[in-house]
Amino acid sequence: MPRAVILGGTGAIGYAVANRLLADNWTIISTGRNRAHFPFSLAKKGVRFEVTDRGDSRSLAKVLAGGADLLVDCVCYDAVGARMLLPHLANISRTVMISSKAIYVDASGNHSNSDTPPSFAYPIDEEQPTMRPNGLDPDSRMGYGANKVAAEETLLDSGFLVTILRPSKIHGVHARRPREWVFVRRALERRSPLLVSAQRSGVDHPSAAANIAALIATVAPLSGNHILNIADPDAPSGMQIAHIVADYLGWLFDVKVVTDPQDRWLHPWDTRYAITLDTRRAEQLGYRPAGNYATTVKAELRWLKALAHNSPTVPFGDDPFFAPYFDYPGEDRLLARAHNRS
Repeated sequence: MPRAVILGGTGAIGYAVANRLLADNWTIISTGRNRAHFPFSLAKKGVRFEVTDRGDSRSLAKVLAGGADLLVDCVCYDAVGARMLLPHLANISRTVMISSKAIYVDASGNHSNSDTPPSFAYPIDEEQPTMRPNGLDPDSRMGYGANKVAAEETLLDSGFLVTILRPSKIHGVHARRPREWVFVRRALERRSPLLVSAQRSGVDHPSAAANIAALIATVAPLSGNHILNIADPDAPSGMQIAHIVADYLGWLFDVKVVTDPQDRWLHPWDTRYAITLDTRRAEQLGYRPAGNYATTVKAELRWLKALAHNSPTVPFGDDPFFAPYFDYPGEDRLLARAHNRS
């Protein structure tokens, strides 16, 4: 049986990849720093979990000592992390690094995390210019994409078989920051209305973890190095995503169009210009999606609903990312201003 190691395997991608490879009769080792975060359902299916600190060379060497047919690295954020893999890649048949569409820049040098929103005139293909390594903190807005580029270059220059995957907004069961929660919580709280901007597209291509896993299964036996975009076969807007969540949870909401949100982003897909990825290169290799957004997101919606039902506190309540999206008093003030101007 082929053997796979998943570094950072406790999140949405690791969960989806493990399930996909299990269906193909792989032996799987999944890693993470906290055993409590490892999905029990995978343990029941025979996936072995190893407590591993991705940033510690000895810890990494221990889990990679036996080699593997496939290494999936979900937590490689910079060149330092990439270089830590190099001594072990001779015993790895194929390495897959999860990168990000945040590396892409438009004609003006703007990217997903820049102060000025990027404007791409067409679906982004893999030849689109990228950020350059800049030495900034990979956890910073300006350093994240640049450090991903540095990690990509380090691995691609290694001489070993490497595939780079560039997803967009990832969704799936066990996501660390499930953006759909913005709509799920509103649905469960029966919050209405839903605010949308008249000045922004609201399209930022989602990438299902299940589709990422399908692509990894496709590239695992291939030869050569590859750089591949990976996103869902459709790119629904934030409004369409809200309707998908609403239909699934039986949520009825009114839509209020806000013409002047005063730079307040109303939901996680509320981009000024549409951002979509071209995935034809992956399809030419034989990749076929597991499903479109509405199909693949259902498992995550079930998970979020169960999480909310079983949790004694509001899920993700300590994550500052979500706080602005649940500022209901602020929304009410915005609506009042809009009403007064009309």
